[in-house]
Amino acid sequence: MGMADGKRRRKRTEDERLLSGADRAAFTETDTWRVLRIMGEFVEGFEELAELGPAVTLFGSARVKESDPMYAASVEMGRLLGEAGFTVITGGGPGSMEAGNRGAREAGAPSVGLNIELPFEQHVNPYVDVEVNFRYFFVRKVMLVKYSRAFVIFPGGFGTMDELFEALTLIQTGKVRDFPIVLFGSAYWAGLIGWLRDTMAAEGKVAENDVDLLAVTDSPTEARDLILASTHDQIGSAGYEEQAREATRRALGRDEPKGTGD
Repeated sequence: MGMADGKRRRKRTEDERLLSGADRAAFTETDTWRVLRIMGEFVEGFEELAELGPAVTLFGSARVKESDPMYAASVEMGRLLGEAGFTVITGGGPGSMEAGNRGAREAGAPSVGLNIELPFEQHVNPYVDVEVNFRYFFVRKVMLVKYSRAFVIFPGGFGTMDELFEALTLIQTGKVRDFPIVLFGSAYWAGLIGWLRDTMAAEGKVAENDVDLLAVTDSPTEARDLILASTHDQIGSAGYEEQAREATRRALGRDEPKGTGD
C-alpha cells in the first residue's frame, strides 16, 4: 500500500501550508509564490463574479440529506430568490448548498458555487452554473461578501458559524452596510440567540442592538421579503445597523465611527 500503517496520506491544503509552522528557510523560499497565487485567486474571482448582478448567499451544512426538511426549505429559498431576480451563491458543496443551487436553477436564475479546497475531496454539486475554486478560505470569504446583498444562513457547523460571525463583525464595524443576515430555522438558532442576549450582551461584550442585527425565520417567503425590503428601501436597515455601531462606539468611549470590532 506504500505506507507502513496502511492508511491513506491526507492531502495538505494550501491554507494548511500557509499557516503551518514550517522551518523559516522553507517558508521564505515559497512565500513570494504564495502571494502571487493569492493574487491570482482574487483576480479570477473578480473576473468571474463581477457581472453577476444582485446576489444572495446561502450557507448551511454540507451534511444535510435530501430527506431532511432543511434541504427542501433551501431549495424553496433558492427558487424564491431566483424568481425575485437574485443570483444565488453557495459554497458549491452538497447538502444545503446543493439545495440552494438547485432552487436557483429551477427558477432559471444564475447559480454560483464558490468551492474551497479541503483535505477531503469536495466536488461541486451538479446544480452550479458558475464555478469558482479557491485554495484559501480568506479569499473565498471576501468574494462571498463582496458580491452578496444578504446572507441566508441555514443550520450548519463551524464553517457556517464562521461566515455568520464574520458578517456580523463587518456590519458592526461599518465595513459593510445594508446587509441583512437571516437565520433560517428558529429551533436550531434559539440557543445561540439566547446565549448572545443572556450572556454576551448581558455582560456588555456586545450591545442588544448587535443581537438585533439577526433576523430569524422559519419561512422562505418571509426571508425573501426581508431581503427585498432591505435592498429596495435601505433606509430602515441602514438606521438599524447604525444603532448597533453607535452602541459599540459608546461602549469604547469613542464619539466618531472609527473604532474596531470586539
